[in-house]
Amino acid sequence: MDSALDALITQLPDGTVITDPDILESYRQDRAADPSAGMPLAVVRPVRTEEVQAVMRWATRHRVPVVPRGAGTGLSGGATALTGGLVLSTERMRDIVVDPVTRTAVTQPGLFNAEVKKAVAAHGLWYPPDPSSFEICTIGGNIATNAGGLCCVKYGVTTDYVLGLQVVLADGTAVRLGGPRLKDVAGLSLTKLFVGSEGTLGVVTEVTLRLLPPQHRGSTVVASFASVAAAADAVVTITGKIRPSMLEFMDAVAINAVEDKLKMGLDRGAAAMMVAASDDRGPAGVEDTEYMASVFTEFGATEVYTTADPDEGEAFVAARRFAIPAVEAKGALLLEDVGVPLPALAELVSGVEKIAAQHDLMISVIAHAGDGNTHPLIVYDAADAAMTERANAAFGEIMDLAVGLGGTITGEHGVGRLKRPWLAGYLGPEAMELNRRIKTALDPDNILNPGAAL
Repeated sequence: MDSALDALITQLPDGTVITDPDILESYRQDRAADPSAGMPLAVVRPVRTEEVQAVMRWATRHRVPVVPRGAGTGLSGGATALTGGLVLSTERMRDIVVDPVTRTAVTQPGLFNAEVKKAVAAHGLWYPPDPSSFEICTIGGNIATNAGGLCCVKYGVTTDYVLGLQVVLADGTAVRLGGPRLKDVAGLSLTKLFVGSEGTLGVVTEVTLRLLPPQHRGSTVVASFASVAAAADAVVTITGKIRPSMLEFMDAVAINAVEDKLKMGLDRGAAAMMVAASDDRGPAGVEDTEYMASVFTEFGATEVYTTADPDEGEAFVAARRFAIPAVEAKGALLLEDVGVPLPALAELVSGVEKIAAQHDLMISVIAHAGDGNTHPLIVYDAADAAMTERANAAFGEIMDLAVGLGGTITGEHGVGRLKRPWLAGYLGPEAMELNRRIKTALDPDNILNPGAAL
C-alpha cells in the first residue's frame, strides 16, 4: 500500500497528503471520542474539487475507505477514522463568493459557520442556521448532519438554506445539483438527499446557500421555574399561538454548571430556565414578548425577566450556548440528541430524570424546546468501567424512551457510529432497506464512511 499511497501523493500538490503519525493521531476522532477509532493510513487536505476527485478515484481503485471530516466537532462519531483508511479533511476548502442581488452565497465546505455569517453580514445579509458550536463547526459538517441550532424554531435548519451542491461521488464523478434558484423541481430532489447523509453518499465540495435580510434585534424573555413539567407545558402553549425566534430550555444541572463558570446570577434553585426571544418588528414583537412573559407567569414561573437590550439578551443566549462545555467540565460526556413531538416534551424530560436516578448518574437536559429537540448530557468518569457501563445503558434507554414517545434518535447531530445500533429499529425494515439501496447505488464498494449512519 505504501507504493500506492506514493502514487496518490505525487498526483496532489505538496502538503496535501499527511502521513506523520503525530498529526494522524489528532484526526482519529471527532468530539464524540468514539473508542473504536482506528489509525488512518493518511490524512488528505484538498483545496479544489479536482483534488477530491483524484482522491476518490484512487480510493475506489484500491478499495480504501474514506472518512470525510470537517472541523471534528461532531457529536455522534460520524468522523471516526478507520484503520488503513483515509481521512479527507475539507479544512483548507475555504473560498466564498456572496451575491447580494440573488441573496445567495457560494462557499466551499471548510469555512466555519461563524465565518459564513460574517462574510454575508458584510453585504447586509444573514445566514440563519446557528448550532451552539457555530464558532468552531464548518458548513460542510453542518450539511453532513443537517444541523439546526437555537433559532431553528422559527427559521428552520440547514437543509432549508441549501439551494445547490457540488458533490464528488465515490468513483470520483463530480455532480452539480440545484443552484441559485429559489424554486426548482426538475428531477428528483437530489440536493436534499445529500444534506444529512453524513458523508456516506459523496463529498460536498461546494454549496450554494440561501440568505435572508438581517435579523431584527428584538427582545428576550428569561424565566425560572420550580417545575420542569410547568416549563415544558409553557412551551406547548407558546408555540401553539406564536413563532418565537428562540425558545430554549436548561435544567437545574445546566443552570448550576453555567453559573459555576460565568457567575451571571442565575437562579441556582430553579428546576428549569427558559430563554425565549422574538425578533418581530414594531408592535408585533412587543406583543409576542408580552405574551411569552404572561404564559411563563401563568405556568408558575418564579421569576420572569424581559429585556430589549440586545447585549443583555445576548448574554443569556451565550449562557445557553455555554451549557454543554459547562456540564462537560464535570466529567466525560455522552451527548444525546433525541427529539419528540412537543406534547411529549415534559414526559421525555421526566423520563430522563428517572433513568438518571436508576443508573446513579448525573444527566443534564438542555433543549431547543420550541421544536422538541433535546440534548440529554450524560456525565460519567471514563476511567470507571462500571460507571461507563451504566452511562452506555442510559444512552440506549434514552433513545428507546424518545422513540416510544413518537420521537427520533437524532434531531441534528446525526447517527454517526454511536447511534447506528438503534437506527434499524427506529426506521423499520422497509425504510432501512431503502436507505441501503440508495447507498449501494451511489457507493457500490462501500468506501465512503463505512460503518457510519447506515
